[in-house]
Amino acid sequence: MDMTKPLRIGVLVGHKDGFENWELMVFDRILADPRFELVTLLVHPHPFGDRISSSLFGLVARLEAKFLARQPAYTPKRFDAGRQRIDYIEAISDRNTTDGSVARALLKRLDLDLVIRTTPEGLPDDAIQALPFGEWAFNFSDQRSEHADWFSYANVIAKAPVTELMLYARRGGDAPAGQIATSSFNIKFSAARNTAFVRERGVTLLMRELARLADTRQLDPTAARLPAISAPSFGDLFRYTGALSGYLSEKSLKALKTKLHFGSSIWTLYTGRGRIDDFDPSQAIEIPPTKGDIKADPFLFQHDGECYLFYEAYADGDRKAHIAVGRFNGDKVERIGVALDCPHHLSYPFVFREGDDIFMMPETHQSQRVEIWRCTEFPLKWELYSTALEGQSAADSILTRHGGKWWLFTNLSDYHAYEDHCSELYIFEVDGPELKRVVPHKRNPVVIGSTVARNAGRIFERDGRIYRPSQRNAYGIYGYGLNIMEIEQLTLDDYRERCIRTITPDFKTGLLGCHHFDAAGGRYILDARLTI
Repeated sequence: MDMTKPLRIGVLVGHKDGFENWELMVFDRILADPRFELVTLLVHPHPFGDRISSSLFGLVARLEAKFLARQPAYTPKRFDAGRQRIDYIEAISDRNTTDGSVARALLKRLDLDLVIRTTPEGLPDDAIQALPFGEWAFNFSDQRSEHADWFSYANVIAKAPVTELMLYARRGGDAPAGQIATSSFNIKFSAARNTAFVRERGVTLLMRELARLADTRQLDPTAARLPAISAPSFGDLFRYTGALSGYLSEKSLKALKTKLHFGSSIWTLYTGRGRIDDFDPSQAIEIPPTKGDIKADPFLFQHDGECYLFYEAYADGDRKAHIAVGRFNGDKVERIGVALDCPHHLSYPFVFREGDDIFMMPETHQSQRVEIWRCTEFPLKWELYSTALEGQSAADSILTRHGGKWWLFTNLSDYHAYEDHCSELYIFEVDGPELKRVVPHKRNPVVIGSTVARNAGRIFERDGRIYRPSQRNAYGIYGYGLNIMEIEQLTLDDYRERCIRTITPDFKTGLLGCHHFDAAGGRYILDARLTI
């Protein structure tokens, strides 16, 4: 097989125009990548088959999409429907005496490698067999009729912790559907909004897997479980609208509190003796917040025999935070002052030492770049030292050394309508704190999914094993839980990790979440969100 030849891709659609945002994003990104060729759009004559939904549900779904999931229209940069080849499969299952179905004969003439299906109904089985890499689809494409889309309604009604996204392939014949990739995303209050968000994330997942296929020309999916999910019943709809109304009332009250400058999320800290592979949060001692000094994203730093605490600091009702620093006296923290303040929001003050210098890499996503600051007078005076990823929205960045190289782990938000830093982990090989050389990982984003992707503290190496704390965002709660991930492989071509432990907010009473961990000098610290 010629590995330099672009993948020839067709997309199965339900109409020749009026495409949804996520579909236009897929077309644009295929056209932008020289590894792919968008050969044709295949228009299905009966894209929804016999799938139906009630007129009441259709009305509710349309209203919800209009008011709770409205998106700015995506303007294609490369795709032009007027110039794109379109093939109409008028009689998709009709037989041709020499080549099987009409669809099969067409695909063979087009010499396609695969077809991406956006419709519930797919290609005939014999046509799929003519595709070397089959027919690809998302599970959300299966759950819709001509007038309504019910993907994730069952999740929201059941108060599921997450929504599962699956990209799978059909190969035809007796081969079962195979799972290519799957990700989990934090549930949202509105099914329509949840669906729109997941579709946008799905574009990134699809393009990553297409790039993997283009590089390897191998597809080895695992068995896929695809349960049939029907449109919500009247009873389901009644329960759903009741829960949605309650949530919107709570949201209105929260917006009023924000306007009156109170009602911020309240975080507290817990500390104890232990390391990343053996700490017991149930034995931790609380470092409580005050109204004017709420603490989150804590990082520890040993300096001149003392343990310092750098943290995101804000007062109840503040619109932005700054970086403050304190010093431990036993298990209590004595505040020293403000380490760093900027016109934009600051958090996640990752402090580290390299040679004789002390650096801080805070979260500065509102400045649209990664920033590293160098300490000029410890611990309160800092100067901007280097920047990277200009124009990109990066959060919770970490530098670590492994295999004789420096690695930057960061959470970028690849989005059109829904900015989100919880769902994608990107890795870059860099030259150290200077950030003059930044080389992206071949499989970026290496992790997709809000239950594991977002960084939650510095990376540790202990006894030959590498640990990455990550957030577990679930149950509609930002920072619901904390994972300890073990990195098993890290090169510019490959990345693999596994979750070895998850801490949920039940180690103390009155907690809603926990989302950050750090340790130094035998002491650990984590933050937790209070239910008040």
